Amino acid sequence: MDFGGSKVIPIVVIADAAKAADLGRALVEGGLRTVEVTLRTPAGLEAIATIARQTDLVVGAGTVLTAHDVELAVAAGAQYILSPGLSADVVRTCQELGVQAVPGIATATELMRALELGVDIVKFFPAEQLGGPAGIRALAGPFPGVRFLPTGGVTVATLSAYLEEKGVIGVGMSWVAPADLIEAGDWAEISRRAAEVG
Repeated sequence: MDFGGSKVIPIVVIADAAKAADLGRALVEGGLRTVEVTLRTPAGLEAIATIARQTDLVVGAGTVLTAHDVELAVAAGAQYILSPGLSADVVRTCQELGVQAVPGIATATELMRALELGVDIVKFFPAEQLGGPAGIRALAGPFPGVRFLPTGGVTVATLSAYLEEKGVIGVGMSWVAPADLIEAGDWAEISRRAAEVG
């Protein structure tokens, strides 16, 4: 899974699915090729469907908590699934449906469990609270083949430090397209931010 070739995955919380197509176009204009639409609002699934249908973005579903969420997200067009934690049911459902599972882990024990389930990419979450790049480095030592996607508190100032860590294949950031800019329809600023980190 290369997330469309982007190293930065914008994490979006969208309240109005009618804004999804414009959001997708703004991200593409800024040079990004993927987006994580969280299921934190009732508009999440419809936004995923709109982005999958109307843009060239590789769209993923975030804040996926149950196997049923996986089924709904994949039906809407999600091409990868991110969870804040590790759920065997979520991982197995992703495997059954042929989509990339990226479960959240915070400890070596959770990482070992993810590997037992056949996971090859894990979300290191919440990254800043878990020690940031140093936390990833500590886990990457005993688990050299694991690929990490840190999210949670990553900023423009810390982005390069994360991307320099061994095993990190990308970073999730809410800064690119925060809810207030989406609500305001400030597509130019979202494109500018995408270009800054893309």
